[in-house]
Amino acid sequence: MRSFLITITRDPLGLAGAVLTSSAAILFAILYGIELVGIDGGGPYRGIITFLVIPAVFLLGLLLIPVGIWRERRRERRAQERGEAAPGFPVIDLNRSTTRKMVLIVAALTAVNLVILSLGTYKGLEVMDSTAFCGAACHSVMDPEYTTYHRSPHARVKCVECHIGPGADWFVKSKLSGSWQVVSVAFNLYPRPIPAPVHNLRPARDTCEECHWPEKFVGDRFKVNTHFEEDEANTEVKTVLVLKVGGLQEGRSHGIHWHVDPDHVVRYRADEKRQTIYEVEMTDAEGQVTRWSGPESESAEAAAAAWRTMDCVDCHNRPTHIYRLPGEELDAALLEGRIDSSLPFIRREAQKALEVEYPSHEAAREGIAAAIAGFYEAEYPDIARGRAEAVAAAAKATGDIYAWNVFPEMNITWGTYASHIGHPDMSTEVGCFRCHGGDHETADGETIAIDCGTCHSLLAEREENPEILQTLLD
Repeated sequence: MRSFLITITRDPLGLAGAVLTSSAAILFAILYGIELVGIDGGGPYRGIITFLVIPAVFLLGLLLIPVGIWRERRRERRAQERGEAAPGFPVIDLNRSTTRKMVLIVAALTAVNLVILSLGTYKGLEVMDSTAFCGAACHSVMDPEYTTYHRSPHARVKCVECHIGPGADWFVKSKLSGSWQVVSVAFNLYPRPIPAPVHNLRPARDTCEECHWPEKFVGDRFKVNTHFEEDEANTEVKTVLVLKVGGLQEGRSHGIHWHVDPDHVVRYRADEKRQTIYEVEMTDAEGQVTRWSGPESESAEAAAAAWRTMDCVDCHNRPTHIYRLPGEELDAALLEGRIDSSLPFIRREAQKALEVEYPSHEAAREGIAAAIAGFYEAEYPDIARGRAEAVAAAAKATGDIYAWNVFPEMNITWGTYASHIGHPDMSTEVGCFRCHGGDHETADGETIAIDCGTCHSLLAEREENPEILQTLLD
């Protein structure tokens, strides 16, 4: 053992390897112990350091040790060539107690090293699969996605369950893609905004349908949308409708989920953002093919576009990272009481403040607060003095709305990432009308159905006290 230690410490590389390996092992034991006892702190970075950086340093040290030994042996051989007898291969004589002890010590250290590397590798993969790693490790880049994720219906679902899913092949693909992403972040090569990964997402049947089964979402859904007008009273109006979610029923599919009925296949060609649909093709159960062509179906872009089989994410394209428009957010804030609807014209003034471009979230909060406070000081001085807290709360809630949806440093503003579900605002989010707009025709002039009643029944539209709600309440 003494000879071994002398050999590895005489050479600078061997000494460096021994120091790195020993230090990494000690640090790993300390940090892993901290995690085992449940001490908080360090966020995602502690996991990255503990299970990615330190094991890498540990492995580097192990690689340097044999290099140092080889270099030292070479020096000894050359010295012997200058006058001393050339050394032979080392003789491991297990009959000698000192040799047996050294072999046992080396074997024990090797076993410990293997345990450390195995544990580090396992925990490293666990850290890389964590939501904190995905969202917080590259804060400035992923802050928009991390923020919207925490406000989404899937806030308790890990990122990897949707973006990777089960199986080793997609895990390997994701890590290869992630390697380039690390380089992009390190050298500031990433685009702003980050393009939606529509072309390399795993098919929905392997991810979404692990929890959601379209064929079993059968029936209708009663829905009430609340909107606040931009008048002095912020008048509350409601739209009531029945969504025909549909599904497979009695051997026949109907409603919205008709699109993913297993008895027929719908394909389409579109631009990169899937907002302009060039052509739509349907193959029915008998194998008959019908194709509808849009106005741009003969363009060079259409010719270069690949065919895609329709699945869940073609409509539910933002199931988690949901960026809402100002009006939708303000209606929700007023309905939930985060903004006091009794403040005159607050809906209108908040909308105006949100539509201004700000260089940062801090500037937005200051500008929004100044705009709302200034309005009440000028137009309603009594409210500005007597209800200052309500005005300040409204300004804060409006600032939150901006910070949750607009990220100037990533060039993300209102409508950057459009939603394809339904058609909440036909000026920016065309949704259903990408195909059901009346401008896709077959060779015989037949258009894709545009009957609104196919998907929903409108029971009331922007009414203050809809009769249907009163009837249901009574």
